[in-house]
Amino acid sequence: MNFLFACGGTAGHINPAIGVAGRIRELLPDSRFLFIGANGMMETELVPREGYEIRTIPISSLSRSLSAEGVRHNLRAARELAASIPAARKIIRDFRPDAVIGTGGYVCFPVLTAAAKMGIPTAVHESNAEPGLTTRMLERRVTTIMVGFEDARKNYRQPEKVRVTGTPVRLGFMNARRETVRRSMGLSDDTPLVVSVWGSLGATDMNRTVADMIALAMPDRPFRMIHSAGKRGIAGMTSYMTDTLGLKGWEEEGFSVRDYLYDMPSLMAAADLVLCRSGASTLAELAAMGRPALLVPSPNVVNNHQEKNARVLERAGAARVLLESEASAQTLLQNIRELLSEPERLAAMAKNMKAMAVENATDEITSLVLGLAVK
Repeated sequence: MNFLFACGGTAGHINPAIGVAGRIRELLPDSRFLFIGANGMMETELVPREGYEIRTIPISSLSRSLSAEGVRHNLRAARELAASIPAARKIIRDFRPDAVIGTGGYVCFPVLTAAAKMGIPTAVHESNAEPGLTTRMLERRVTTIMVGFEDARKNYRQPEKVRVTGTPVRLGFMNARRETVRRSMGLSDDTPLVVSVWGSLGATDMNRTVADMIALAMPDRPFRMIHSAGKRGIAGMTSYMTDTLGLKGWEEEGFSVRDYLYDMPSLMAAADLVLCRSGASTLAELAAMGRPALLVPSPNVVNNHQEKNARVLERAGAARVLLESEASAQTLLQNIRELLSEPERLAAMAKNMKAMAVENATDEITSLVLGLAVK
């Protein structure tokens, strides 16, 4: 069988496609795979690393700016869109896929549109609670819509097409064991651990807020903390802590500041509370681990989808949500202290978070895709 994947723009769109392709390859080793991405985007690096071929077509995002540059960008995007569907159609005709799967990014629209018009079974995965522009445009065209949350079903005009599959996560998030990890870190049962992470590249404003919070917490050390400042943020954050706040010895006081958390499954398993953004992949990881969270949605995303994701978990009693405008150092510290001081509430949040997980998401999506291909 032949399987075609369209994905791009961010790792959160690319990794689920790679995970599903890998599972199909385990089950049907003689299958052929091809990815389609956008010219010059992250997928052209990540997909070949996993051993898959990728072809590219001209497609780019839309600008919401009304400036002259924004208008020029959108005119260029419109020209690219007009060229992208015929380009996708040619690739599809040559590859002859049995099913076409989109997992996010603007590249999905021309690929799945072309495939649907050619009568090929199509599926799109939307990991966010609120469907993005691309998914909304594809809703009436595709065969099946796969979503990460049951709560998302109501956001579609054709709910009969919707299947709740969850969002795939890396295997490590399913296998890490809290007791084993904490023992290896030398953490006793009465040592609260807070893990703070704001994306692989970091977030300047949140780094500064966390630095200010560390300054407030250091005198009485109410918990241990591991904070990821991001590869672009580590130098600025540590300089701010040293030169502006006059801090020193924070590592020795139990506040670890790192550039990147390479073993996130283990650290998340060990954590009593996780501070983070609310991208769909991050929330899927929290659910897989059953970890209570204090979520600060990014205010710099399209359609405010991170806050909408976060509110789903808040309504389920799995997380507490602070908007970035509310998240001062004092407020963060107050919320952390409150949550850590109530073990029963944390345990309930953890249980509710775990209940949000679709633990076999990769297998659910794989089964659905194989069903489409057989038809």
